[in-house]
Amino acid sequence: MKNFRVLFASRNRHKFREISALLKKVGVELVFGAERYSLDVEETGTSYPQNAILKALAWAELAGMPALADDSGIEVRALGWEPGIYSSRLASNDSLRNFTILKKLEGSYDRCCRYVAAFALFFPKDGRLWLTEGYCWGEIATEPVGQCGFGYDPIFIPSGYKKTFAELGDEVKARISHRAVASYALMDMLAEYSMIE
Repeated sequence: MKNFRVLFASRNRHKFREISALLKKVGVELVFGAERYSLDVEETGTSYPQNAILKALAWAELAGMPALADDSGIEVRALGWEPGIYSSRLASNDSLRNFTILKKLEGSYDRCCRYVAAFALFFPKDGRLWLTEGYCWGEIATEPVGQCGFGYDPIFIPSGYKKTFAELGDEVKARISHRAVASYALMDMLAEYSMIE
């Protein structure tokens, strides 16, 4: 199996662990950017792909190696598909973010939502930029349940299940989550260009 090294353009260790475990299966070694560099990229884009691109380009330029960035969020239908790209900025921590969503949905029967992820992989040597996206549909629970995962996982029930991602654990999430779907699409692209076997 080939070994392909990529810098993960983020300071989010939870995302790093999740994506690293997925890509490791196909020989991609993800290097945690925050352990090597100090960089804070302002997310000024108006979409997930735009923010992912901003981060991938900045980290790749700093490190001089391919960089993979993720931008992701949750979109709730009853809230006009918000918070979207502002998901991580909704409150100061995961518990407060979950509480805010639940508070906004009090009295609403429409719990439909989806997780969205966009990946940007930038190759600084030749300027190539690859984009993939992933979606995972579900509904918002009535209260946070479960200890696994991070972010909105304690209130996100994926379609076809009756438990939250925080209850279902890593095995299920690694198969159907938004980041899993985006990762599989990226693996297909890497395989097509013979960067992995």
